[in-house]
Amino acid sequence: MKDIFKNIMLLLIVMLSVTGITAQQAENPIVFADVPDMSIIRVGNTYYMSSTTMHMSPGVPIMKSVDLVNWELVSYCYDTLDDVDALNLENGKNAYGGGSWASCIRYVNDTYYVSTFAGTTGTTYIYSTKDIENGPWKVNKFKPSYHDHTIFFDDDGKIYMIWGVGKLRMVELKKDFSGIIEGTERVLIENASAPAGDNIMLPSEGSQLFKVNGKYYLFNITWPRNDMRKVVIHRADNITGPYEGRLSLEDLGVAQGGLIDTPNGDWYAYLFRDFGSVGRIPYLVPVKWENGWPVLGENGKVPMKLNLPQSKGLIPGIVNSDNFKRKKTDSKLPLVWQWNHNPDNLNWSVNGKKGFLRITTGRIDNDILSAKNILTQRTIGPKCVGETKINVSKMKEGDIAGLILLQAKYGYVGVKFENGRKYIVMVNTESEKSEEVVRLPLKGKKVYFKATCDFTSMRDTADFYYSLDGKKWEKLGTPLKMRYTLPHFMGYRYGLFNYATQTTGGYVDFDYFKIDYN
Repeated sequence: MKDIFKNIMLLLIVMLSVTGITAQQAENPIVFADVPDMSIIRVGNTYYMSSTTMHMSPGVPIMKSVDLVNWELVSYCYDTLDDVDALNLENGKNAYGGGSWASCIRYVNDTYYVSTFAGTTGTTYIYSTKDIENGPWKVNKFKPSYHDHTIFFDDDGKIYMIWGVGKLRMVELKKDFSGIIEGTERVLIENASAPAGDNIMLPSEGSQLFKVNGKYYLFNITWPRNDMRKVVIHRADNITGPYEGRLSLEDLGVAQGGLIDTPNGDWYAYLFRDFGSVGRIPYLVPVKWENGWPVLGENGKVPMKLNLPQSKGLIPGIVNSDNFKRKKTDSKLPLVWQWNHNPDNLNWSVNGKKGFLRITTGRIDNDILSAKNILTQRTIGPKCVGETKINVSKMKEGDIAGLILLQAKYGYVGVKFENGRKYIVMVNTESEKSEEVVRLPLKGKKVYFKATCDFTSMRDTADFYYSLDGKKWEKLGTPLKMRYTLPHFMGYRYGLFNYATQTTGGYVDFDYFKIDYN
């Protein structure tokens, strides 16, 4: 009888370990959305992460977590990066694929620092604050733009910056961050790609430097030709070198990032993976230390299960629905929203208790990628649905408004006011040019739109729908084969838009935006 009881208990333990404990584990990717070029710090029991959103405004998002898995947006380093034509979408210029790139976050002497750079302006920016969640942020900026740099505060009080592609350079910064100290620039590593071989398509970049137990560890990403992206780590006893390098991870193309430890002494590498049209998505990889080197992965592989708490769901952490209802104390827009380029703040509003977003046309544009005030947020995998309701009664001749999946190869469903009549249209740019594939007459003042995305196994397919009552939905037009393109260098985003092609002053009211995923 005792043996039977023992066997039953063993069986229950096995069942619980399979169903219960496994279910409580975190899974890779940690965030199934476009959160590239991460940089992470831990302050006490709290983690903070910065990332890249390039031409979007506001920019350099700051995310917070207590477990490395569940993240929420808490701040941005800036509302607008700079006031130039490309960032403003003015005079035929744009910043698609530009703006601010890979940032580096650090915490020193009770102050948070986030440095970034922009080829669009040829400038390096260093933001600082005592209160990372509430600000305000101070900015110091100087030229030139130091590509994919890491900022590093050494124990002796000196401040360094390491940057470059293939050949990595280092320079010392002035303590007031007004620029570099002349005469301190040097070549740190002549060929940082060398551990990955000679046949390199993309030389090492994405530098992030860490100091652990007195040694310096420099992380980089490199991309051999006809192969996957890889992690290269260099190690040195002194910050100036000499550095010895190792190829540290080659699995699934997961690469670019750095090191983070937990309060209980566990170590992880935070990295991202190019995952088709949803963008570059974050992974965590366990790290063990052997002979003074961080060893990434489990037997060299990226595990899908992690010994971390289970995700509670990514909404409202990275994406979120919005009914546009506001109290007087609320901000006009939650942090999940970003404008495509710098907005024209005179031509949008959120109307308090009534709950709608109004976008008014303020100028004439020839196409949607030139349009001001497209309000965006990320898509999210493996599948997601974005839905909105629009009142189009105040559109003017030539206006076009609706719901877009934004990238260079965009697709949208919307309302077009042409020759005194309104039409429901679906536009697909899967080919080289924008094509209106269907139009239907619209008699009423209100219409509902929906766009679904399937990123499962990089299927990268989107479908568009419309409804006149929010209950009965009809598929509209052709599926969009979504493609991640380098000119935009960003995962697909949902966008709410209204732009004019003939006369300014027309407006539409978006009643809500709802996003769901599984």
